Amino acid sequence: MNKQELASKIWAGANELRGKVSASSYKDYMLGLIFYKYLSEKEERYLNEKLYFDEDFSELTEDDEDTVKNCEDNIGYFIENKNLFSYWINQGSDFTIADVRTALSAFDRHIGSNYRKVYDSIFDALSSGLNDFGTGDSERTKAIRKLLNLIQQIPVDGSQDYDVLGFVYEFLLKNFAANAGKAGEFYTPHEASIIMSEIIANHLKDRNEISIYDPTSGSGSLLINIGKSVAKYVDNPNKIKYFAQELIPETYNLTRMNLIMHDILPDNVIVRNGDTLVNDWPFFDENDKERTYYPVFVDGCCSNPPYSQSWKNDDADNDIRFNDYGIAPKSKADYAFLLHNLYHLKSDGIMAIVMPHGVLFRGGDEGIIRKNLIEKNNIETIIGLPANMFFGTGIPTIIIILKKQRNTNDVLFIDASKGFAKDGNKNKLRAQDVRKIVDTAINRETIDGYSRLVEKKEIEENDYNLNIPRYVDSSESQEKWDIYATMFGGIPNNELADLDQLWSTFPSLKHELFADSEIPYSQIITDDIRNVTLKNKEVKYYLDECKTAFNTFPSYLSNRLIDNFSKVKIAREESVIAEELKKIVRNIPLVDYYSAYEIFDDNWTTIALDLEILQKDGILAARAVDPKMVIKKNSKTNELYEKQEGWIGRILPFELIQSIYFKEEKSKLENLISNLDSEKNEKDELFDAIDPNDKAELVDDDGEVVSKKLNAVFSKLKKEQKNGAVFEDGSYESIIIKIDDINNRMKKLKKDIKDLEEDLESETISKIENLSDTEVRELLQKKWIDPLCQSLIGLGKEVINQHLKKLEYLTKKYDITMHDISQQIDESEKALSEMLSDLTGNDYDIKGILEFKKLLRGEEDGE
Repeated sequence: MNKQELASKIWAGANELRGKVSASSYKDYMLGLIFYKYLSEKEERYLNEKLYFDEDFSELTEDDEDTVKNCEDNIGYFIENKNLFSYWINQGSDFTIADVRTALSAFDRHIGSNYRKVYDSIFDALSSGLNDFGTGDSERTKAIRKLLNLIQQIPVDGSQDYDVLGFVYEFLLKNFAANAGKAGEFYTPHEASIIMSEIIANHLKDRNEISIYDPTSGSGSLLINIGKSVAKYVDNPNKIKYFAQELIPETYNLTRMNLIMHDILPDNVIVRNGDTLVNDWPFFDENDKERTYYPVFVDGCCSNPPYSQSWKNDDADNDIRFNDYGIAPKSKADYAFLLHNLYHLKSDGIMAIVMPHGVLFRGGDEGIIRKNLIEKNNIETIIGLPANMFFGTGIPTIIIILKKQRNTNDVLFIDASKGFAKDGNKNKLRAQDVRKIVDTAINRETIDGYSRLVEKKEIEENDYNLNIPRYVDSSESQEKWDIYATMFGGIPNNELADLDQLWSTFPSLKHELFADSEIPYSQIITDDIRNVTLKNKEVKYYLDECKTAFNTFPSYLSNRLIDNFSKVKIAREESVIAEELKKIVRNIPLVDYYSAYEIFDDNWTTIALDLEILQKDGILAARAVDPKMVIKKNSKTNELYEKQEGWIGRILPFELIQSIYFKEEKSKLENLISNLDSEKNEKDELFDAIDPNDKAELVDDDGEVVSKKLNAVFSKLKKEQKNGAVFEDGSYESIIIKIDDINNRMKKLKKDIKDLEEDLESETISKIENLSDTEVRELLQKKWIDPLCQSLIGLGKEVINQHLKKLEYLTKKYDITMHDISQQIDESEKALSEMLSDLTGNDYDIKGILEFKKLLRGEEDGE
């Protein structure tokens, strides 16, 4: 399975095993055990490769002083054999929770002196939380053993650029954050993290060595993503130094684990557990001042600090970080965090910070700081994000991009609050939203209703209020209702002008749909707008050109991704292809590049996962089939276990193989399944027709049909038939006999389906395992490239359909005029009045009818 499938499986298993332990605490325990597995296997690899140990580590003990020192000096720690993760697994039922306690205690004793800051007390949360796994050591052992067996499935060989372990770890972090409520603030949503990372990386892309810093590091994901974005431009990822500070010890441990498990060299990890606002860098270790003194000024800084928290600012007047800007109020530390980040930038550095929306317009001390930031030209871009996007809060948030020195005095405002998709109870930026934000920020573009470059003078005139709606109007236009068109019909020309892009792209179309008029209102001349539009010669030519525009794209993708799959630098390739896509789409009128990018990104996820497997396992991975394992729960013991349910292609789906090489068999199977469904529907209809009193003898207490009871009734009826009984069609007895006939047919169909499925699966496996290199390439083309290109070609028709919907709405909007409605009312009143005249009755009835007729004519008493 690919890493996405593995991560989902691990999360599902973890959720089942968690029991009553809170998501926030369980996160620390599970992620701690994953990290311990990583360290154990890293040491095993080191010993095998560098010290030529064989895989039998039974002699690996604390008494081997040379090996202990070698490990401490080179990888930063030492774990003896009996404390290795693999040893725990191999112990099976002999493993106890005491083994974990012993191992964690021993780990702290064997941290290398140069690695103390990286590894010291890193397992404190796990160690202190072991008792949460049950009420006694027996119960705790059982729970831990299950968790270890689940974690054991995560490979940690570090063979891929963004290895499986890092992906699974990040996946778990996100899901724990989503389930932790307010406590989920340790994790910045991936989409916001990517925006900040891409903007920072673009600014730093030409530097040989880079330092990045997160003073409220949480899980460390922001730093990881900036490192990944920078790595697209830097050939040697070891040229990136990571500085981090975090207040909460458990979260500080997450930062360290996350950085280390992404194969970042320990020497490049400079981390600190402390209050960023109270205890600023530089800091030093009293025992090693010379090595540990860091005057921290970095190339890039990013953070998502806690919003509007209280802080102690009594001594802030003497703090160099706040000189020349002002002191944030005690009740809201937002600007204190911002100024802290800004201070630690190099003169040519860049920073991105997530803030609550209120920092843009609140007055008092914050207003003074905001004014100074504007006057000193530090603020480059302000990005408004959708509300309810971050874990732990639903308030609107923003990203502010700042630099220490800038050559311009304008500010770019981006209102990205409207572009998102619902994701459960959260709002989530789509790939197209992220890409548009990043492109707009980097290119500093003004886009109507979305972004605007504003000169400092205008901001000064607004009293340094930076509230985004003051500068960018992203509100949707109000619905127009034309009085003349409402009364007399026709479509106002000024409303048709909203579709000017359509008319300019297809000049003849408007004349085919509307009659010329001397007044500023157009009359529709067809009852079938859609058909006329699609038959228009310019529209047909346009749709053909959409296909032509992508003529060379499939071969371009095939050459880059299939012919040279082993050489693809996956992290960089997405950006390269996206730029090529942009060139194509820019030549296609009406089509939005970001809609095209969304399609590409959706497909790229699959392509990238497959490429990682192919680069690791080679072309043989395309000919591999793996057991399809699913997690089941024992209904008696409630314990989880794995069970194989068939097979899956490691790269090539069975569905794809069958649709190409086994069409007839697949079609036959589909027909059998369809016939089975038809029989079942007929059976259900017959059961519904049985009288409830008769049905009672066939069902259990839950109303479910019991086969034994049904068979008993049927056997009884068959005997009666043999004795000459005749049952009337539609009777209870005849229905039971029909149901039994259907059951026999369904039984045969199920057997035929099972036999055919087994044969088809066997043939599919054989075909995959014996594919030629040419067939593999053709199948990768069909899996990766054909669906992508077909979806891109379809954008032309999709955008025309969007315009047609607007046009059809306009025609319906003024289709029925007030004059028509008034006339219909008059005709209805006249018909009703004539009907009333034909009514007869007593004197009182007639008097009532006459009064009703007066009301219909609009007459009042006395008229």
